[in-house]
Amino acid sequence: MPALTDKQKRFVAEYLVDLNATQAAIRAGYSAKTAEQQASRLLRNVQVRAAVEQGQQKTAAKLEVTKERIVEELAKIGFSNMLDYMRAGHDGDPYLDFSELTRDQAAALSEVTVEDFKDGRGEDARDVRRVKFKLHDKKGALVDLAKMLGFMVEKHEVTGKDGGPIQTETRTWREVLRQEKKG
Repeated sequence: MPALTDKQKRFVAEYLVDLNATQAAIRAGYSAKTAEQQASRLLRNVQVRAAVEQGQQKTAAKLEVTKERIVEELAKIGFSNMLDYMRAGHDGDPYLDFSELTRDQAAALSEVTVEDFKDGRGEDARDVRRVKFKLHDKKGALVDLAKMLGFMVEKHEVTGKDGGPIQTETRTWREVLRQEKKG
């Protein structure tokens, strides 16, 4: 297998930063005009693709990110329950109780907002504390979990114009270069 060129290596390094292939191509020194096409071509290159995958695996190993850890985090969100955070008072009104919150329960929280304010005026004014919280997207986490575990498979059907077959065209590099010079 031929080694990557310096420019290809730079593309791989830049692509691993933000997974934006067009911008990675530009940062790697490819022309901004043709960066999108170059990026597409580079990502189809077997050696470049292998280098990207190797880089992603190296990053995942360094961060100790595994499929199992991802599934665990999604499960914390997907199976979170509002009753883990609220209790009912003697009057039946709910109140928040974070006193025994576990690390797993905290992982499902996306936002906690605390507002202190005065309600009313003068002697009738009273101090009020309003606490609101949001959980991460439960449905989104469950869908992602189902996909990761193979319970749900997405299928995309691709057709050509008016539902017909996809038209393909085979051209040599010379023909492509000639057409680019004309256009």
